[in-house]
Amino acid sequence: MLHAHINTAIRINNDIFVVWFLNCCEIFNSKVHYFMVSKNQIKLISSLQQKKFRFANQLFIAEGVKVIQELLKSNFTLDHLYCTEPLFEEVGNSNKTIISESDLKKISALSTPNNCLAVFKMPSVKPIIEQGLIIALDDIRDPGNLGTILRLCDWFGISQVICSEQTVDIYNPKVVQATMGSIARVNVSYLDLNLFLQKTTLPIFGTFMNGSTIYKEILPNEAVIVMGNEANGISESIEKIIKNRLTIPRFGDLQQTESLNVATATAIILSEFSRMN
Repeated sequence: MLHAHINTAIRINNDIFVVWFLNCCEIFNSKVHYFMVSKNQIKLISSLQQKKFRFANQLFIAEGVKVIQELLKSNFTLDHLYCTEPLFEEVGNSNKTIISESDLKKISALSTPNNCLAVFKMPSVKPIIEQGLIIALDDIRDPGNLGTILRLCDWFGISQVICSEQTVDIYNPKVVQATMGSIARVNVSYLDLNLFLQKTTLPIFGTFMNGSTIYKEILPNEAVIVMGNEANGISESIEKIIKNRLTIPRFGDLQQTESLNVATATAIILSEFSRMN
């Protein structure tokens, strides 16, 4: 009787274990499987918030479904995708990892992380095509301004933007975020802006407080349009090269506003050039 009692207890315990194991398998298969991000991965991705590490690794980050979708549809090459939920079915599992929200916070450049972050490879530099309208940015420092200007260029069909070497890096996470994907459709080049303007055969226009009102000028469909620094405007060395000085007139009664935000000014300038052509 003692042996029978022991055998019965063992069989009962085995049955309970099997039921428990099957239930665990069912729960596991019905939920999202999260994977840990290694310390090396966290270190690398976090370092991409700094320009020197972006260029050393030839990688940059993009966050948010909209931005990542636009980059995936473009000629940008995906290095790896990290999501907190199943997204982007077109991306194979070898290039995608489902991670926890806590791990996403560790690699995100945002104070309030989105639900996805992607690491992309920097594309090769494209040649500058001197035709149509070209926006030239002289020492733009604010990432939000640069990102917004790229969106405006995308909106108005401007495919080429030239930046001075002092202008904020296009692959800065805040710039990438502000472009909302337009970074994929606008060719951006960094160079010695002074030298480029001296050599170009296109007419050069610049925005100033004391130029000719843009609403009365005949504007060409091919030109370089220079936009200046947020605080100081167009630098003196660049100003000497510009022959066509434009201004956006103030219409307020008091006329005490010192200047327009550079992205806002770019929107008005591009609207007028587009309207006339």
